[in-house]
Amino acid sequence: MEFPIIGRLRSEWEWRYSRIAIILVVLLASAYLARNPSRIYVILPLAALVALIFLRWPLVGLVTLIIGGFVIPFSIGTGTQTSLNIVVLLVPVLFGLMFLDMLVVKRRIYVLPSRTFLPLLAFITVALLSFLVGQMNWFPFASHAPLRAQLGGLAIFFFSAMAFLLTAYQIQKLGWLELLTWIYLILGALYISGRLITPFGLSIDLLIQRDATGSLFWVWLVSLSAGLAFFQRDLPPWKRIFLFGLTFAALLVGFLNREWASGWVPPLFAFMLLIWLRSWRWGLAITLAMSLVLGIFNPGFVSGMIASDQYSIETRLLAWDIVLDMVSHTNPILGLGPANYYYYTPLYQILVWNVRFSSHSQYIDIIAQTGLLGLACFVWFMASIAGLGWRLRKHVGDGFARGYVYACLAGLAGTILAGFLVDWFLPFVYNLGFSGFRTSVFAWLFLGGLVAIEKIYRGSNPDSSPG
Repeated sequence: MEFPIIGRLRSEWEWRYSRIAIILVVLLASAYLARNPSRIYVILPLAALVALIFLRWPLVGLVTLIIGGFVIPFSIGTGTQTSLNIVVLLVPVLFGLMFLDMLVVKRRIYVLPSRTFLPLLAFITVALLSFLVGQMNWFPFASHAPLRAQLGGLAIFFFSAMAFLLTAYQIQKLGWLELLTWIYLILGALYISGRLITPFGLSIDLLIQRDATGSLFWVWLVSLSAGLAFFQRDLPPWKRIFLFGLTFAALLVGFLNREWASGWVPPLFAFMLLIWLRSWRWGLAITLAMSLVLGIFNPGFVSGMIASDQYSIETRLLAWDIVLDMVSHTNPILGLGPANYYYYTPLYQILVWNVRFSSHSQYIDIIAQTGLLGLACFVWFMASIAGLGWRLRKHVGDGFARGYVYACLAGLAGTILAGFLVDWFLPFVYNLGFSGFRTSVFAWLFLGGLVAIEKIYRGSNPDSSPG
């Protein structure tokens, strides 16, 4: 038994000494920091605060990821030719916080019932196995890539999958996905305005990071704007006019720089696919009209483009032949591991030179790094996403979800085509590297949005699940 007076005295005693302890800790910390100043002591508390915000409000993290990919120039040097930009840093942090929330807060790690997850897991597993076997010295007269480069190549595979899973898991409402989409479109519209209006462009060039405007930026800008304009039936007229204007402005800017085929061919292909999906009659009519106009007014357009890039095409074909020959004779199933083939290429002569080179092909790169098994898993994953989008289009309403699903089908097609035109949705560490992840991450984020829509419609009406 304890008397009240004793409890009160104890409380006063504990409070007095706790204040003394706090004062002593602050004084000791101040003395230590005065003698050992470092920015890390300021950055760590701020990072902890930001992490708590992202943990509490996941949408803030996704918004920061998209805006940061466009406008934040922050990066950390690695002592090599590449640096870690804000997107490379944010994706694993956001994924780790999501996993921590499952583990500690929800106390339940769950897998969404989506057909896209098994092929994605298979692809990542094959990439990891390829990394492990890549530690073998495949050629006696050449060493494999440094471990940090191999880890960087493996990280690009993993971070891309993480970006896909982030939107798949974290998007809980269609309004969240719509917000992310419109942020992307508005930032894209700012960039396009800068390309069309010269005085305005000087300011935009300072705002928008150049690495964020690769081929996939154009693919998804056209796909999302045209997809919503064509298929979201409840759009106000002014929004529809804005989206169509953005679509045609982006296609115009891309075509004005037509020497770079990756900047306008995949977006145009995505746009034409949306027309065909909207009406096969209009698709056929416009395709025939475009072919007729080109045939009459510029019959040598395609052949001229090929001729102007003939040297590049020939060297790339030689590079593909060398890389495929190298893999087929060494380890065709799992490839040579992330980044390794780049260090083996000097063993083969290309145009009388023995130099290191990348294949300049997304699909040859996948074979070289992860083998035929990796390519098969990747094709399986892409097919599963296409199948999901094709099923979802029958189960969503007439609003945003409908426009988004069709936009993703077109965006996926344009992304796949961009891979054939020497552009990257899995940037090679010795080509674009982590800087290219600023652009490629958008494709993975928006494709993950398809799984989020699947999840939302499963939860709201299981009987109408697209399965």
